[in-house]
Amino acid sequence: MLSRIYSCAVVGLDGVIVEVEVDYSNGQPGVTIVGLPDVAVQESRERVQTAIKNAGLHFPRHRIVVNLAPATVRKEGPAYDLPIALGVILLSGHLPQESVQDTIVVGELSLDGIVRHARGVLPMAAAARENGFKRMFVPESDAAEASLIPDLEIIPVKTLADLYRHLAGRQLIEPYQPSGEAPLPLFVPTDFAEIKGQEHVKRALEVAAAGGHNVLMVGSPGAGKTLLARALPGILPEMSIEESLEVTKIYSVADALPPGTPLIRQRPFRSPHHTISHAGLVGGGNIPHPGEISLAHRGVLFLDEFPEFSSRAIEVMRQPMEDKVVTISRAQGSLTFSANFQLIAAMNPCPCGYFGSNQKPCTCAPSTVTKYQKRISGPMLDRIDIHIEVPHVDYEKLSSDRLGEPSAVIRARVQSARDLQTQRFLNNRASQVVCNADMRVAEVRQFCKLDEAGDRLVRAAMSQLNLSARSYHRILKLARTIADLAGSENIQVAHLAEALQYRPKVTNF
Repeated sequence: MLSRIYSCAVVGLDGVIVEVEVDYSNGQPGVTIVGLPDVAVQESRERVQTAIKNAGLHFPRHRIVVNLAPATVRKEGPAYDLPIALGVILLSGHLPQESVQDTIVVGELSLDGIVRHARGVLPMAAAARENGFKRMFVPESDAAEASLIPDLEIIPVKTLADLYRHLAGRQLIEPYQPSGEAPLPLFVPTDFAEIKGQEHVKRALEVAAAGGHNVLMVGSPGAGKTLLARALPGILPEMSIEESLEVTKIYSVADALPPGTPLIRQRPFRSPHHTISHAGLVGGGNIPHPGEISLAHRGVLFLDEFPEFSSRAIEVMRQPMEDKVVTISRAQGSLTFSANFQLIAAMNPCPCGYFGSNQKPCTCAPSTVTKYQKRISGPMLDRIDIHIEVPHVDYEKLSSDRLGEPSAVIRARVQSARDLQTQRFLNNRASQVVCNADMRVAEVRQFCKLDEAGDRLVRAAMSQLNLSARSYHRILKLARTIADLAGSENIQVAHLAEALQYRPKVTNF
């Protein structure tokens, strides 16, 4: 006799259907699991036996073999506990095979039979629907996440005994119905109204938010660089439902979804410490998992004390910043994770932090200043659209009771500019381009045309500032964003002039 249950594995950011076959033969009692399982899957033997016993059911006294197919896909994690236990129950004759037809089963078991949270339920549910399954049994804590996928009946399972009674028709479990409650925010940004002074920096961040551009802020300690960066999420446009599902899938695979937040509707804000490894930043491991740049997908990656990050960690971001994805290759194969993030970096001008400041003298030797600034390579700096200096704030502004422009007002302008971009690229069928920073060469040539005066200005800037071809295209993208904020259909000389002002002012940057 053979029982067959369908479950799901997560490979990269996608679900892969796994067939759980359970059979027994004469011999010494025991459980053998094959099909490229990891240690956590192997340990399910003890969890399943004890959970079945504590659920009041009989565990067969035979030699049981569990096969997880396809054997070419590595199985990791405890999410196969519930399908293996259900396969054993079917094998024992407690339930008919037809009771699990067109059904996917995932979940970890505790020793008393309680079904625990499983990682990556959202991509699993998506794979279930794509492969024609009609129903999915998931842990009760993951039902809200799985319900984001339409046309799939989600059955929340609290215990193994509850699942057995449901399939036996004794006590049915009601399918999960979304509650409609608003998800908890991932991050509470600072309001721009609370930030005193720094008007030109606020303008630069508004432009960055409107077009998805990368920013580098340079200033002395205490000037407000971190505060400004933490205020940026408050002016970013709302995510579309497609973007929310993309981000939620990444967080589900990384097992980073906060409790009570089945769907992420707020743009992520990630701020890793400068001691992070390059694998932690871009992703990696023996079985690759998403890194910080993927967790910042469609949101902000804030790198404070930028030169303090290891040079390898910084340089490894160069390719993802261009391609918007990161590909991690291992001997078993390659995995690709989304990484369309907006980089906001902050740094001091020198180790002591006061080079060029009129408030406090710098104690660093010139060679030390140069060495510190050159920790950020030219190719990386070339990928940053906006370079802005953050000066010291005067006491009069700090002590003033006058509030600045609130984030809600700035966000409205940013949203209007993004709406223009969405309509522009939608009509052009450039589905992968959602904002000006994503434009490729073809879109730049089509949407960033210059008049004669603008062409002369850019020609002079290319010659005097020794700009690269990448810098040329980034200036045009930035000017297109500034024009969108102004509601202008064409790029004017004033828009180009402002875009050029955001280039580095000194040779070391």
